[in-house]
Amino acid sequence: MFYTCLHAKNISPIRKDEQADPKPPKSLMRQIGRAINDYGMIQDGDRLLLGLSGGKDSLSLLFALHHLQSYAPIKFKLGAMAVDPQVEGFDPSHLKNYLVDLGIPYFYETQAIAKQAEQQMKKDSFCAFCSRMKRGIMYKTCRREGYNVLVLAQPLDDLAESFLMSAFHGGQLRTMKAHYTNKDGDVRIIRPLVYVRECQTVDFARETHLPVIPDSCPACFAMPTERDHMKQLLASEEIHNKGLFKSLLTTMRPLMARSDAE
Repeated sequence: MFYTCLHAKNISPIRKDEQADPKPPKSLMRQIGRAINDYGMIQDGDRLLLGLSGGKDSLSLLFALHHLQSYAPIKFKLGAMAVDPQVEGFDPSHLKNYLVDLGIPYFYETQAIAKQAEQQMKKDSFCAFCSRMKRGIMYKTCRREGYNVLVLAQPLDDLAESFLMSAFHGGQLRTMKAHYTNKDGDVRIIRPLVYVRECQTVDFARETHLPVIPDSCPACFAMPTERDHMKQLLASEEIHNKGLFKSLLTTMRPLMARSDAE
């Protein structure tokens, strides 16, 4: 069954002593498992490093992969890392102890990306610039710590928004890849949430009281972006067409297939 949702609400941070058992629902695990299988994302012996922003998507995926480790027929290691772009309002400090309690290795890197953007950014948006800089930092961490797979937590909604932005503004049919290898050929990048709707991670984060950072990217929240416009456009259309994202997924499948670089 394809998951349909019309609205995704904001989440408030929950104190650690209020948390419930963070076991992911079967519907979420089914879609993650199907994506992993369809795109051959995880191989026996892989060492996965999850980019953890502290948002609902990355925290939901963290717990899903942590849960998957307990019963998956293939064995893999799991670590997580946060990149602090030194933007006012972003504070991932509470994640350190949270990851320690789960027994998951945690890496924290900080870099003045916001300041660099002021000096170096040209035509790109801050979001695009920040994303590229963070990706480079995560690659370096993978190499330094011996991880061969970088895990990113974009859900289906993000892929649909990227698809529309590329078509509307770039004149191309493109979206994020589900599984690909970086240009240097030493790190594979996977997105296990490509079949998952954003509202599913919202529901899971709320029901299990995950320690979500409400503004995991304060610079993006502070200023409406073209991606926000696409999100609203899709939400409006979905009100009239509940099969919208199922159709979009079918359209995007050939664009999501593995390639050597994104």
